[in-house]
Amino acid sequence: MFESVALVEEGKLYLRVELADDYYPGDASARFEIRWYRNDDFTVHYQEERQESVWKRRWDRHPSSHNARDHFHPPPDASRADAEDAQWPPDHRDVCQLVLDYVEERIETLWERE
Repeated sequence: MFESVALVEEGKLYLRVELADDYYPGDASARFEIRWYRNDDFTVHYQEERQESVWKRRWDRHPSSHNARDHFHPPPDASRADAEDAQWPPDHRDVCQLVLDYVEERIETLWERE
């Protein structure tokens, strides 16, 4: 499922996971960028890129002036203006599983549209 995984040290440290193109129909490529903090705050940014568009979604846990601490930024652009309150599991492994389950559903939806 993963093409590459790298720890990126530009600015704030984060993990970049490039997903294998074979999982996606057409010319799509996709990746995650994950930051986890010692206080259990996090941001998980998922992005798909095609020649004609970019599709994003973000799961967050951090203090925010625009939403509750747990919130997400829905697709297609994961904008701050569209953020919605949410509730994420306390354990980081459960959050990762939730995100991976979502991506699997997203990939299935894309293939069904083909």
